[in-house]
Amino acid sequence: MLELTNPIAAETTADSQLVGSTDYPIEFASAVAGRSKTKLGDLFGLTNFGVNHTKLEPGSSSALMHYHRTQDEMVYILEGEATLYRLHKDPSSPTTTYRKEKTIMKTGDCIGFPFGVAVAHCMCNDSNQPVRFLEIGDRSPNDQVEYPEADLKAVMGEDCKWIFTHKDGTPY
Repeated sequence: MLELTNPIAAETTADSQLVGSTDYPIEFASAVAGRSKTKLGDLFGLTNFGVNHTKLEPGSSSALMHYHRTQDEMVYILEGEATLYRLHKDPSSPTTTYRKEKTIMKTGDCIGFPFGVAVAHCMCNDSNQPVRFLEIGDRSPNDQVEYPEADLKAVMGEDCKWIFTHKDGTPY
């Protein structure tokens, strides 16, 4: 029988619980400046899925535009207003062009991103107040993340840590 060594409950709304670091290579760190998060799944020792409590300051982004090959994602807005940007391949274009859409999301709104659907997305805070939301996703080993607007690719390692390379596989 597994013995619980993690907290039974945790207070996570205090800004002191939020961490502002990123796993992105240094070349991309500025894209998420103003983002902080508490990895709630890690706090409780969850291994099958992750939950992040994320805070975006005005003008900041949750991530680079991306989509997952094998991992589902969901976002639930706890407080404030965020702009969801989605990047679709334009099927009417003879070349690889993209069409960008935006949707305003407010407190209580949620959206899901099924794995394997090549619609890149990110959340941005285009308002003048902080926004807080939950990011929920599974932790599929060997998941691959595509970044259509950057020379970046990520693969989830067996240790649940992201490994970042250039699109051609060259390491950062």
